[in-house]
Amino acid sequence: MTKSDLILRLSRKFPELYQRDIEKIVNLILQEMTDALKNGGRIELRGFGAFSIRKREARVARNPKNGQEVSIGERHAIYFRTGKELREKINKQ
Repeated sequence: MTKSDLILRLSRKFPELYQRDIEKIVNLILQEMTDALKNGGRIELRGFGAFSIRKREARVARNPKNGQEVSIGERHAIYFRTGKELREKINKQ
């Protein structure tokens, strides 16, 4: 599902709201989540999952095409852990 798909589904579910207002709300929520992660915070959506930042140390890797060593600097990566309810719903199928 893309952001556009989400906005479209929400506008169908709530026809009394303008699509542009739904788009603003979705963008605001995503921006707040981005800001929280940028500031080193953690986002927890009960029943869905939690987003957090993990530090990855600098390392030396190899280019798979030519085998040359490549230095990869220290960086931060987003980590997502599914919530119990989501995990159970997915595994029921």
